[in-house]
Amino acid sequence: MERKYSVRLAKVVAEYSDLHVVYADGEYNKKLITTADLNRPGLQLMGYYKYFDNSRIQIMGKAETFLMTEQDRQKRLEAFFSLMSRHIPALIVCHGQEILPECLDMAQKFGVSVLTTEVDTSEFYAQLIGTLRRYLAPRETIHGVLVEVHGEGMLITGDSGIGKSETALELIKRGHRLIADDAVEILRTSRCTLEGRAPEIIQYFMELRGIGVVDVQNIYGVGAVKPSAPIDLVVNMQAWEEVQHFDRLGLDTETTEILGVSVPTVTIPVRPGRNLAVILEMAAMNNRQKKSGYNAAEELAKRVDENADAVEYTDNQ
Repeated sequence: MERKYSVRLAKVVAEYSDLHVVYADGEYNKKLITTADLNRPGLQLMGYYKYFDNSRIQIMGKAETFLMTEQDRQKRLEAFFSLMSRHIPALIVCHGQEILPECLDMAQKFGVSVLTTEVDTSEFYAQLIGTLRRYLAPRETIHGVLVEVHGEGMLITGDSGIGKSETALELIKRGHRLIADDAVEILRTSRCTLEGRAPEIIQYFMELRGIGVVDVQNIYGVGAVKPSAPIDLVVNMQAWEEVQHFDRLGLDTETTEILGVSVPTVTIPVRPGRNLAVILEMAAMNNRQKKSGYNAAEELAKRVDENADAVEYTDNQ
């Protein structure tokens, strides 16, 4: 079963300078949000609660506010009583709309925090979903190194001692950036997107055998590190003698599944004398080309086939 994550409501609110607390219930600092989904309660304010999920933060905008102002006081009280009595985690009123007295009365009665923002409802809705998805994303931590090379997030894996950190260090010297060394925390931020980062306690530190732990940011500067990056390519480093077969043309598409997402993968044989940093730079650029629709191996195969057809046609003349 997939593990569920949570985040404190107060921590989410702290990310938005334009989000203000109008009423905080007694559990405000402990209140946990467990879903990245939100809800605009127009139907619920009119009494329809089938399929209603009370774990979602509720967002009110102009439409919901005007809907309520058109009702008499008694209907407003009943509508907000029904909504707040379901113990929703919070209600956020957007677009600088007035918070109706009946809404605040019922929020205080049932202990529901009420917040307000001047931001447009649709814009804030999208921003908040992005924030919650980041906090609540499925995740796992794996052994490896994550670097950004030519804009591509490259996850380097392989046996301990194969040279992952040393290769990453050479890439950093060549102007690329370190995200995580040794332990990479991977989050699935959408159905097909993975983001990698370092656990906070070891962020920007590297372990190099024979030297020990070094602080990359302190040595190379802030331009040599990055807090997180998408994972675009997995590079599996293997000792040369252990690689039984590898695709010399690159026609075969190898992938690694992480958190249910398939990530393009290349296997790099390692032996003394190979310039791994240059090879990984080329792997990153080649992956960018493939994403833009150009595959050099397929282009070469196409030319070979066309040339063979031309030769056969000439021979038949």
